[in-house]
Amino acid sequence: MTVKTLEDLFIHELSDVYSAEKQLARALPRMARAAENPELAAAFTQHLEETRGQIERIDALVDAHELRLKRIKCAAMEGLVEESREMIDEVEKGPVRDAALIGAAQKVEHYEIASYGTLCAVAKQLGYTKGLQLLKETLAEEKATDEKLTVLAEAGGGNAKAADKG
Repeated sequence: MTVKTLEDLFIHELSDVYSAEKQLARALPRMARAAENPELAAAFTQHLEETRGQIERIDALVDAHELRLKRIKCAAMEGLVEESREMIDEVEKGPVRDAALIGAAQKVEHYEIASYGTLCAVAKQLGYTKGLQLLKETLAEEKATDEKLTVLAEAGGGNAKAADKG
């Protein structure tokens, strides 16, 4: 896709994050099953529901502003999902894998926070008031998820350390 205008950029970035959310929706159930800590598994399951809602918000934004998304695959999310898959395959189930999964999930959240932050800025410049509201809701959810993951990481850090001594 050739990006020549701010609207082209917005559509490109929105298409990219739409692909990212779809990929994440497919990866989260696997991550939930791979987690040993029930709180972590529940966080992944809860984020799956949020992710589905975020996809619906993008659909609503597209409808509200009569946009047409491009069919692109988010290479960044593809790589992040692959990293989580490698952790699941290579690290034995337990506190160390949980720590690896939290790290993988936080990489995803930081990518999404950056993406939605950019989209908010461009939506504001384009005067997409409805879209901006929807994007801000998703950005707030992504930040909240990152905070929850930080709390889980800090609470579980001792468990991973204990596993190393075991």
